[in-house]
Amino acid sequence: MCLLAIAWHAHPRFRLVVAANRDEFHARPAAAAQIWPEAPNLLAGRDLQAGGSWLGVDRARRVAVITNFRELVRPRRNAPSRGSFVPDFLRGTEGPENFLKSIEVDATAYAGFSLLLADRNQLWLGSNRADQFARLLAPGVYGLSNHLLDTPWPKLLRVRQQLRAWLDVPTNAQQPDVHSLFAMLADRRPAAVPAELRSGLPAEAEAALSSPFVNYGGYGTRCSTVLLIAHDETLWFLEQNFDAAGERTGITEFQLNASQWTT
Repeated sequence: MCLLAIAWHAHPRFRLVVAANRDEFHARPAAAAQIWPEAPNLLAGRDLQAGGSWLGVDRARRVAVITNFRELVRPRRNAPSRGSFVPDFLRGTEGPENFLKSIEVDATAYAGFSLLLADRNQLWLGSNRADQFARLLAPGVYGLSNHLLDTPWPKLLRVRQQLRAWLDVPTNAQQPDVHSLFAMLADRRPAAVPAELRSGLPAEAEAALSSPFVNYGGYGTRCSTVLLIAHDETLWFLEQNFDAAGERTGITEFQLNASQWTT
């Protein structure tokens, strides 16, 4: 997962809103979001190479999202998969704080990551590239890409601002306006001045990666996900998948009320 905007207890109807793009090499095999057969309390996409995930939710409406930290050095060949944190948390029973405490000692063995974990009451962030590994996040609107939380990359600022605007629109509609959130994620406009990012990549790559939706050769946005959890525990999980040409190839939708898990 490479770009997300998240609203935590910042809306009268929804305790959590997540709009996220997962960027990855298109050659890396992955499965669309589904309830995992061997873990029927877990709804998530799946990395078929390492077995983990990038974003998921469980029956109790606990949520896990992970992003990689952009570094120009190759990770160690034997470094464990960061994507394992998502199913490990969602299969277990620990709260976000205790789970992060349990992985902190070994976190330096992994390539750079930021991990967001939420239950009904708390949202926590863990990052093995931050000065403080784990911290509790207050209610508010946040952005995360391949760096630290709210690093002011142009595409992060753009989607975070658009999510704030979405939150401010009053509505009495039963179905939330997910189309506007997907439109926000589909934005292919590069940053006006990509060189401001100064991440050390070649200028062409910097420009290509500076848009919310990425399409750069064999690398790009593989899926866009919108996840909403209402205060009454109704859940919406929608995912759009894309091929190497940036064309949409499939849509997965789950809408579950408080007493539902499977549809």
